[in-house]
Amino acid sequence: MESVLSVIVAKYNYWVYVVLMMIGFYAMIGKRNLVKKLIGMNIFQTAIILFFVSTGVKRGGGIPILDKYEVLEHGVRVASVDNPLPHVLMLTAIVVSVSVTGVALAILQRIHREYGTLEEDEILEKIGR
Repeated sequence: MESVLSVIVAKYNYWVYVVLMMIGFYAMIGKRNLVKKLIGMNIFQTAIILFFVSTGVKRGGGIPILDKYEVLEHGVRVASVDNPLPHVLMLTAIVVSVSVTGVALAILQRIHREYGTLEEDEILEKIGR
């Protein structure tokens, strides 16, 4: 029992990401309001971004900016530098996420003008399904 608890405590950041993902997933699936679905999608994306960024960080690691002369003289100590690839990929994911949210908000505004509501059930009734 104690070893299970120590594993859970040692990886608490992953549990936070899983909880955030489940909250976002519930909002996307369980809510009928389209704005709440969009917010759920953003929470889900944020959890994924945080997960990937946390995988690129290591204890005692620093930013990967190196002095050319020091590298030529002593080489690179890989253990003291964080992996920049997950961070760069997640910067791209953040840009894509913001643009998808912007397009989705524009579409939601158009839907609200057309049907007068953002509730999924009411829109489906007005469409005739």
